[in-house]
Amino acid sequence: QAQVQESGGGLVQAGGSLRLSCAASTSIVSINAMGWHRQAPGKQRELVAAITSGGSTDYADSVKGRFTISRDNAKNTVYLQMNSLKPEDTAVYYCRADGGRRYWGQGTQVTVSS
Repeated sequence: QAQVQESGGGLVQAGGSLRLSCAASTSIVSINAMGWHRQAPGKQRELVAAITSGGSTDYADSVKGRFTISRDNAKNTVYLQMNSLKPEDTAVYYCRADGGRRYWGQGTQVTVSS
């Protein structure tokens, strides 16, 4: 069973919305920060948004005002609501959970057509 599992990716037109979900296994103890990163073809993986167990958030400048990260600590789950999507948001989105060490999901593809 995957320690971290993403869902919710897909194909959407520019201006549309998607919601990503990520569930971390309950076997991961004391998760602090959870977050979303993305990697477009030919580019390095970059931070999109992160949230601590206390609710503090951090966003990449390119997504501020369009994306919202939230989490349910009781369910070890983090969400990424993506609105006003742009073609440049196209990438594989990876979830991470920090609990003793960093755990990564397998990634989910988000494709935004123009």
